[in-house]
Amino acid sequence: MLKRPYQLKMPDDRTTSVIFASPHSGRSYSWAFLRKSVLDEMAIRSSEDAFVDLLYADVPSFGAPLLVAKTPRAFVDLNRNADELDPALIDGVRKTAHNPRVTSGLGVIPRVVSNGRLIYRGKISRIDVETRLATHWRPYHTALEQLIEQSHQMFGEAILIDCHSMPHEAINSITRVGIPKAEVVLGDRFGAAANSDIVDRIEAAFVGAGLKVVRNTPFAGAYIAQHYGRPSRNQHAIQIEIDRSLYMNEQMIRPNGNFQSFQRLINTIAKEITQMSATKLPLAAE
Repeated sequence: MLKRPYQLKMPDDRTTSVIFASPHSGRSYSWAFLRKSVLDEMAIRSSEDAFVDLLYADVPSFGAPLLVAKTPRAFVDLNRNADELDPALIDGVRKTAHNPRVTSGLGVIPRVVSNGRLIYRGKISRIDVETRLATHWRPYHTALEQLIEQSHQMFGEAILIDCHSMPHEAINSITRVGIPKAEVVLGDRFGAAANSDIVDRIEAAFVGAGLKVVRNTPFAGAYIAQHYGRPSRNQHAIQIEIDRSLYMNEQMIRPNGNFQSFQRLINTIAKEITQMSATKLPLAAE
C-alpha cells in the first residue's frame, strides 16, 4: 500500500476556519526519479519551497490544520491543474490553447526547475504522468477539499492560507520596475480569490511584525488560489510568498542563522491570522 503523499497535522481542538497548506515544500525524492533526471540532487531542489512547512509547523497549536505535501514540486506541481500537460515533455499530448505556465515548462509535471534548467533528457510516458497524478496530485487535493468542507460545516466559511516562498532574485526583479521592495507577496488573484477585508487583515499581521508587503506582484496566485478562492461562497484563498533569504541559504538549501527567530515571527503572525476566523457554529448546525 502506497504511503500518503502528504502530511496532515490536525489540532486537538479545531477553533478556526483557517487552513494552512504548503504544496511546494515536499522533499521526498525517490531514487527512480533522480535517476531519470539530468540534474544533481542540489539543482533539482531549486524549485522547492524549502522549509516552508517548518516555518508553519506550530499552527495546529493555534487551532488550525496544516496540510504539507511530501511530493517534490519537480515531480508533480500541486499548484497546477491536472490538465496542464506539457506536449514538449509528455508523449501523446497534443498542443492546445496557449498556457504560459505550460509553455515555460512549468505544467503539472514540470519540464524545468528554476532558471529554465531541464529536468529530463527526453520525453516521459503518458502512463507515468497518469500514475503521478493518481498517486500524488489527487490525494493532496482530496485532502484539501475535505478540510475546506469541514471548515464550512464547522464555521460557515473557509480561509485557505496557501504557503509558499520566493527566490530573493524575484524581489530584485520587481524592484527594478518601480514596485516597492517586498519581503512578502500576498496573492488573491487581484481580489477574485478572497474578500479584501480578509486580505487587509492578513497584510496588517505581516506589516505589524515589521515585514514589507506587496500584493499580486509578481505572484498573484496560481491554480490553488484560482480554484479554491470563492468569496461569494465564503471560501477564501490567499497565497503567501516569503523571501527565502530571510530564513535560509538559497545556494546551499539549508536554514540560515536567522531561521529560528524568523520561525517565531511567523508563529506570531499565524496566530493572529487564525484569530480572525468566524465563530464555531452550534453543534445542531454541524
